[in-house]
Amino acid sequence: MRAIHSPKRREDRRYRRHLRVRLRVAGTAERPRLVVYRSLKHIYAQLVNDDLGVALLGVSDTSEGIALKGEGKTAKAAAVGQLLAEKAKAAGITKVVFDRAGYQYHGRVKAVAEGAREGGLEF
Repeated sequence: MRAIHSPKRREDRRYRRHLRVRLRVAGTAERPRLVVYRSLKHIYAQLVNDDLGVALLGVSDTSEGIALKGEGKTAKAAAVGQLLAEKAKAAGITKVVFDRAGYQYHGRVKAVAEGAREGGLEF
């Protein structure tokens, strides 16, 4: 029997929330889904076309172009959002559907969204 707040159970619950949201949120070629994944150390964001089942592009805080040594994880998350927006605009994508993947909309997830908005993406 697992503890009520064990990390495994918490991740399972987050994943179930993500699956419920995925029933309603889908990305297309014109308006791909911006999905965020948050690990304890890094953050990842990618644009997904669910019609074809392919990731159009992806960015993480380990990507080239994000050099924020000594900054916090939230600042790196905002930089991930801005870099994703730049790459999306270069690929001709201006509108996206935001998928927070079952995470609460605060902290690093919110920073990615705000960084993408500052970079010029429309949600």
